[in-house]
Amino acid sequence: MEDRDSYLKSERAQQWREDLRKKLKNKERTQLARVKMNEVDAHERIQSYVEVNSGLNVEQAQKEASRCIDCANPTCITGCPVEINIPKFIKRIEQGEFLEAAKVLKETSTLPAVCGRVCPQEKQCEAQCFYTQKLKKEPVAIGHLERFAADYERESGQISIPETKEKNGIQVACIGSGPAGLTFAGEMAKKGYDVTVFEALHEIGGVLKYGIPEFRLPNNIVDVEIDALKKMGVKFETNFIVGKTATIEDLKEEGFRAFFTGSGAGLPRFMGIPGENYIGILSSNEYLTRINLMHAAEQDTDTPVVSGKKVMVIGGGNTAMDSVRTAKRLGAERAMIVYRRSMAEMPARVEEIEHAKEEGIEFMTLTNPIEYFADDNGRVNKVRVQKMELREPDASGRRRPIPIEGSEEIIEVETVVVSVGVSPNPIIPDSLPELKTTKWGTIEVDQDKLQSSIPEMFAGGDIVRGGATVILAMGDGRRAAQSMDEYLKNK
Repeated sequence: MEDRDSYLKSERAQQWREDLRKKLKNKERTQLARVKMNEVDAHERIQSYVEVNSGLNVEQAQKEASRCIDCANPTCITGCPVEINIPKFIKRIEQGEFLEAAKVLKETSTLPAVCGRVCPQEKQCEAQCFYTQKLKKEPVAIGHLERFAADYERESGQISIPETKEKNGIQVACIGSGPAGLTFAGEMAKKGYDVTVFEALHEIGGVLKYGIPEFRLPNNIVDVEIDALKKMGVKFETNFIVGKTATIEDLKEEGFRAFFTGSGAGLPRFMGIPGENYIGILSSNEYLTRINLMHAAEQDTDTPVVSGKKVMVIGGGNTAMDSVRTAKRLGAERAMIVYRRSMAEMPARVEEIEHAKEEGIEFMTLTNPIEYFADDNGRVNKVRVQKMELREPDASGRRRPIPIEGSEEIIEVETVVVSVGVSPNPIIPDSLPELKTTKWGTIEVDQDKLQSSIPEMFAGGDIVRGGATVILAMGDGRRAAQSMDEYLKNK
């Protein structure tokens, strides 16, 4: 009897009972349905640039947070390129400690409000969630909760600024103010470095400003994140092209000891088909940049863009969705996506595809443009397209599209936006002959350290990857900061 009583009072028995209570509680948690994001009605939102997703309310956020079972081995963290402590911030939300949740996010993420909106969580952290991996159920809505915490903090006016170490007097330069650059700058500021970000355009934010429309990512959200970096001591220089305005050697003479290149992939690709130079055929880069950053759709602009009533967008990625949905908001009566593979192979986020469908976008899958025609003024007015069929997989792992003979069709258009990929910005590689690049024009780096063939230069984001997501670029910025810190300390 004494042995039994002794066991019942033991730490081992108490832990067993606690584990049992947790299991029973977790079973209840797993029965809860995943929250649905609140959205503006499609008919209303296509009339303006209002943000489509309107966020979760407090009740929804806490209920969704309660679905997290606080795994012993939280694989969601390893699925996040910036390694956010996901269970920790979610538990803060469940407990009603919303400002504390935002602080947890900022321990590793420079742009939580941005990531909560545009990060493909379904392919990363949520794909590694216990619900997805073990229960084959919908994962915890990590992205929705990240956005909730970041938005709550911003709207409360009690924005926390991450702590920074005492300044060490070492100057480092960041080339480009996209997600990779901003993340790098924030991480280096935390470590005590004197960071200056050089941006070629007149606004800070890179692709976050010029490439993503405000109905997906409002500019004021990006500005708040940038303001936090300024308060951490990061300096910004706009209208400054490194390699043109000043060379790397010029910056070294000014005292900069190391460099991070996050200059992106802003060079558009075209398909090389007849008639591609007609007026009214634009790359998605030009189309979105002129509209998002240069206000080209406004009546009193100096750089107008004609969007037309019949707009065809070539491609199936997120940028193609952004372009065609922008065209709809600019008055297109027929806004079309032409994509050479099927809907199943379309690389855009499922959420973006669904939003496009709700907004009346026409999807022409297994279709490819092969020739453009123009009116007497040289403006595109028709496109010859051809139907495709899928065969064996190609190098990308997706089934290869093959033309179907005799399936051609002529479609009337007023504007064509080509969104079939991008190439790296060549200015930095062209200005540094000793910098090693790949056959695609991307900068060669050590995959672990992100260090280039020039020891004091590190690189990440699209200038290395050739085109990727915001969160992968942020992950590169964070890793590059760690590597540069080690390099400078060793040196």
